[in-house]
Amino acid sequence: MTAWTGTPRLVRLALRQDRLRLPVWIAAICGLIAAVIAAETSIYQDAAQRAAGAAFSADNIISRFADGPASGTSLGAMSIVESYLVLAIFVALMSAQAVVRHTRLDEETGRAELIESSVVGRHARLTAALIVAAVANAIIAIAATLVLSAYGLPFGGSLAAGVSLAGVGLAFASVAAVAAQVSVTQRGANGLVGLALGAAFLLRAVGDAFGTVAPNGVELVSSWPSWLSPIGWGQQMRPFYQDNWAIGALFLAFAVLGVGLAYRLSAGRDLGAGLLRERSGPASASPGLLSPWGLAWRLQRVPLLAWTVGMVIMGGTFGAVGTTADDFENVSPQLTEMLQEQFPGAALVDVLAAFMMGILGVAAAGYTIQAVLRMRAEEASGRLEPVLATSVGRGTWLASHGVIAGLGTVAVIGAMGLAATLGYVAAGGDLAGGLGQTGAALTQLPPALALGAFAMAAFALVPRFAPAIGWAALAISLVVGQLGEMLELPQAANNLSPFTHMSAVPAEVLAFTPITLLLAATLAFVAIAVAAFRRRDLAIPA
Repeated sequence: MTAWTGTPRLVRLALRQDRLRLPVWIAAICGLIAAVIAAETSIYQDAAQRAAGAAFSADNIISRFADGPASGTSLGAMSIVESYLVLAIFVALMSAQAVVRHTRLDEETGRAELIESSVVGRHARLTAALIVAAVANAIIAIAATLVLSAYGLPFGGSLAAGVSLAGVGLAFASVAAVAAQVSVTQRGANGLVGLALGAAFLLRAVGDAFGTVAPNGVELVSSWPSWLSPIGWGQQMRPFYQDNWAIGALFLAFAVLGVGLAYRLSAGRDLGAGLLRERSGPASASPGLLSPWGLAWRLQRVPLLAWTVGMVIMGGTFGAVGTTADDFENVSPQLTEMLQEQFPGAALVDVLAAFMMGILGVAAAGYTIQAVLRMRAEEASGRLEPVLATSVGRGTWLASHGVIAGLGTVAVIGAMGLAATLGYVAAGGDLAGGLGQTGAALTQLPPALALGAFAMAAFALVPRFAPAIGWAALAISLVVGQLGEMLELPQAANNLSPFTHMSAVPAEVLAFTPITLLLAATLAFVAIAVAAFRRRDLAIPA
């Protein structure tokens, strides 16, 4: 018997457990790639427009911060520049969550003790988790290459784009492997990964914001902080422009060092323990924990804070971008004309605010989905059963998590809108335009709440599949709701996203009928959730 005995069987087990999660992640990422290419094709219809757009991206500091380094004027290069940050974050989260799920979560729930009581080596579980993450990233690389090539883009650049995304995924899989050894909980491990991802984003953003424009005017030479970030490495591969394959060695070296450190830490700790010692709690619990409402708040407050900080940063950045609306009119006259035809009489800055806050609204709904699915985590871990064994009723417990998720959504989107207003005004915009940013953000509340209620109903009806259903609904809302018009999807498909039914404030006058219908749908889903949860058995997997 070796430290890796049993790894193949654990790989099969992990793939079976992730047979729904990973395909949803991969499909969402590939769908977003296809949607971006289709959108970029409609925006930049000739070489002159692409040259103007690349020059704008290279010279504008806000664009550098939000998107990354401009890399030439080809359609493929500009598409990757516009979308790489979001795609890289998705791939990083997919990889990290897979590793944490099959390592630290198994220890937290007690499954690891049962597994390792059989003929299983000490490093088998960690190795199996890393293999699953590597397989998922290999599929991402292949699928991204095929999707980009299907749009007629050069195969070499398509392959470089796919490999750069997979490289980011492998890098953060190794980060998650180390985090799983350090923290004693799944939530703590995911929090450490989130901190690493935030640091990677900020290093890349600072490096690009303070870069210099190359003599050709359509390329940004990033400063040194970008080279400290795995996300920065992926962008420095510059697919469809330079295809810098040598940078792949940085991903490989980082992953090898991270995995080696994870193995070393794993060999030096007890099963279930972490390198960070658990803090001793107070001698007596807070009075608030005597109620299910206080417990729900205690479980939800850290994710709420993290999402609020993240969306404030994004809101402020997107709000500042709104001041460049007039410059954007010179970059893509066709898109400007199309938007003005869709919203006759509306100022371009208002149209741009509605579009950008619509995207951020879907992103903020990610908090809603995560908060609602916390109920599934409590049930699956077995912590819900002893709570319901007390005088706490099922309806009260469900309401505590649901209300906090709803109020948290209001706080996240409200803070995002306020940050957008402040960013717009700080960048030189007037107060009226800034308030339009806040109005555009608040318009996203009803669809976000409806999406959360839908996830709650899924939790009550089909708890095992609730995470896949909830995140798939969010992915569909992002792709269909924001890019459905550009992709010329049928109206029936566009209607699948609750965000498509809202008025494009401030470019349009706010219509109250969609708000009423969405709130009614929210209440209906909540009623279904309450009725179904009261009648079903607890679903606690072995």
